[in-house]
Amino acid sequence: MTTRSHTTKTTIEQKLLKDLDAVHVAVEDESWKHAGHTGARMGGGHFAVDVVSSKFEGLNALDRRRLVFQILREEMQSAIHALSVRAYSPSEWPT
Repeated sequence: MTTRSHTTKTTIEQKLLKDLDAVHVAVEDESWKHAGHTGARMGGGHFAVDVVSSKFEGLNALDRRRLVFQILREEMQSAIHALSVRAYSPSEWPT
């Protein structure tokens, strides 16, 4: 059985891997931490993302987040209520 949050998690992973040519993507569904929250009641999930991409080289933290949010703009309209992003270039990644 596939749940909406599982599908959203997979979509996030696939889009970031493809669009950022990411070397690492980890997505955690944190929706359970927000049970009863307005966004959760409306169906949007809460997710945390770690993503490593050479496309982040030379970008500051805000521009990195903007890039991730741009890639996930469609999901941000419905399936994602909140998204925490930790974006690293390969040289910064704390493996």
